Amino acid sequence: MAFKALFQRLAQSPFRQRFHLGYREYVYSQSKGAAALNEHATAFIAERLAAAEPAHDGKQTPMRGHPVFIAQHATATCCRGCIEKWHALPRHQPLTAAQQDYLVSVIMHWLHHEMQRPIPPAPTPKSAATSAQL
Repeated sequence: MAFKALFQRLAQSPFRQRFHLGYREYVYSQSKGAAALNEHATAFIAERLAAAEPAHDGKQTPMRGHPVFIAQHATATCCRGCIEKWHALPRHQPLTAAQQDYLVSVIMHWLHHEMQRPIPPAPTPKSAATSAQL
């Protein structure tokens, strides 16, 4: 799918541009592979966003903890409000299978692009960081 126009628009949003995979999410993505991430994205969209009135809409997607969650915020596929604004899929009606597939494709496109970046630095253990400051 061609997402050039969408990703050009997303690139203009300072909020969307601040999202990148951290070390743990990057390593997780490498170890699980694209097929598993696609399964996760498909499940998250179906379970959290496909309903006409999703539970906790606007708050159902965590900001971190899984590569797909980060991708959802980066691609404005995190809640029905963002999906309506950025992807022109109206709120208050269930997402069709084709619409869900589209959203998963957007997420996977972002993840693929993100995995082309160099691996982020590993986090420094807090005890080592604290003793280094002393």
